[in-house]
Parts: sequence; C-alpha cells; structure tokens
Amino acid sequence: MGDATKSREAFRTLLDALAEIDRGYVGPAYGITEPGDDADAHRLLMHLIESAIVQEFESDPARPEFRRIVTPHRKALGDNPDAIYYEAPVDPRRVYRVRGNLAGAVYTSITVEAGASEGRYATRTAGVVNDTQFDVAGDGTFELIVGGPPRDRNWLELPPDAAHLTTRHYFEEAEPAAADPLRIVPLTIEPLEPLPPAPTWDDDSIAAGIRRVTTYLRGRTVDQPPRTGTDLPSWVSTTPNVFPKPEKPGTLALSAFDAAYSSAPYALAPDEALVITGRWPTCRFANVVLWNRFLQTYDYAHRRVGLNRANTVLEPDGGFRMVLAHRDPGIPNWIDTEGRPSGQLFWRFFLPEGDIEAPHGSVVRFDSLAP
Repeated sequence: MGDATKSREAFRTLLDALAEIDRGYVGPAYGITEPGDDADAHRLLMHLIESAIVQEFESDPARPEFRRIVTPHRKALGDNPDAIYYEAPVDPRRVYRVRGNLAGAVYTSITVEAGASEGRYATRTAGVVNDTQFDVAGDGTFELIVGGPPRDRNWLELPPDAAHLTTRHYFEEAEPAAADPLRIVPLTIEPLEPLPPAPTWDDDSIAAGIRRVTTYLRGRTVDQPPRTGTDLPSWVSTTPNVFPKPEKPGTLALSAFDAAYSSAPYALAPDEALVITGRWPTCRFANVVLWNRFLQTYDYAHRRVGLNRANTVLEPDGGFRMVLAHRDPGIPNWIDTEGRPSGQLFWRFFLPEGDIEAPHGSVVRFDSLAP
C-alpha cells in the first residue's frame, strides 16, 4: 500500500534527480574537473537542498509569508554580506497587502520574479518598486498593494506569469548586516480576500511539495545550460583581474532593474596580490564582494571578503585603493581571498547617478606592498 502513494513516488523522483545532478551537473559538462570545484559543488548542492525545502516544500501563494532566501550558512545566487533578502510566493490572480519597516536599510525594494511557479527558475524580472517610489513613515514603516487594478502610488503590478516577490534590504555599515543574527527586517504579506485555514496536509499536497523541491533543484543545476562564455552579459568579464564597465541588467532574472553591476574573475599566485583602484560613484548603495564559481560568497561572518563605502578607507583624492590578497598585507582595505587562487569579484551600485567608472586592477608581487 505504501509503495503506491503519490508522496513516495515523488520522493523517489527526487532521489533520482539528486543522483542525476551528482552525475551530470557535478562533472566536466559544467566545467567541474578539479577536486576543489567538486567539493564546492557538493556544498552548493547541500545549500540548494535546504533552500528548496525552506522556499518551496510548503509554499502557498494563497497564504504566503516572507522567508529569508540566503544566510551565512545557506548561500546561492550571488548572495551579499551587506544585504538581507526575503521571498514570498504570489498568485497573479490575487491582490496582496505588504507591510514592513526599512529597519535602517539604505535601500529597500520589492521585485516581481516571473515564470517561477511550482519551483521553476525565474525567466525574467517583471517589475520593481523601491523606497523612492512608495511612502515611508517617519518611523520607517510602509505599506503597499501588490496586484489588482493600478493605483497612483504604493502599488506593484503582478503580470500573468508572476510567481514570487523578492525583497532586497541593503545596509552600508562597518560589519556585514547579513552576519548579524539579531538583524531582522519586519515584513508581512497577506491576501486582501479573507481565506479559510489551509487544508490539512495529505498525500496529494505533500507529493506536490516534493515535486516543487525537485523542480527547484533541477532548475538551478542540470536544467540550466552550461555557460559557454559567449552568452554572458556585457558587464560580466571572463578575463581575470579586468573589470568591465558597470551596467544595468535589464530584465535578467533575479536581478534588480535599478542597479548597475560589474563582475570579473580574479587569478592570483601564492606570492601575488591584486591592487584595485577606483572611485565610489554617487548612488544609494555600493559594494564589492568575493564569490566562488557557484556565486556563493566567501566566509563574510569571520573574514573581510568584501567592502562597502562605510568600511573603505579612502585616499586623499577621494578614490580608493583595495588589495586582494591571500594574507593580510597590513594596509587598509584588504580583501581576504581565503587562500583561494581564483574566484569572482562582484560590484553592485544601486540607484547610480551618472556614469560609473570601471575599477582598475593590477597584479603585483605581495612583498612589494608597503605596510
């Protein structure tokens, strides 16, 4: 009798998918050939499994709630030490009220992710509203309506393929806000139409939850085409230590309309360092952070693996000089590589004004750095 349940069938499909991901995604087809990459890939999979369970297993667009997307111990999709992100499922046929508080964030936004129903990977960013576009009370509280007929203000449209809301809360402080266990951003979401309590979990709903988990995992691994280096945005460089001009990402899924990005890999020998010079632009928020090849931040809870404008020591002319190195050179603005010879540097600039100067990187010998 037990072998015939839908939940058992869905669970076995999940196990088969995990085996396929292990064979297909963690391997040469996706450029994973080194032992270190293999280990990092399996760490990513463990984080994705947790994310899938947190975000999708008991997802209910009729009775949504905001859940934190990434943490210091659950990293994916280009997380950020200076930001806290939440996600909630939505049904485009419904109308919701979102209430919250800025909680000290220098930038807050709500983004609509389209095409991401039932655990699927989002196909595009379908809309965004930031804290310059809705009313915020003196105590930081706000309220807006999501979905339904257009409103003059404090409203965000839900197109027919809307599936999730992503909220972004950016903090420019000396220590990473995402590592602070006491930092909470108050957020609620509720449908305007009153609903009865959720139905009791049964074989059908549990099986559906497991299928969403499976779809989520596949959509972030084997169902993603391998990167060829020819299908990357113009603001993503494949040349180590060379940063492209920051640009806005358009409708790229899981990105923000109102930010400019720049990304490049770094590559350093044990006796080398990367000196990065540039100037922070006029904008609402700006930072740079290190990722591994799977878009997971380095250990920001215990190391300085990124910088923002609040913890960057500026030069006399107002520019910055950062040093990416495997060990502390004893000078300001050291970014710790954790000893990794290669990785990714990612720059964010939210609500930028005017042109943004691309940072410049120069590889030098570590012993040439003057303390």
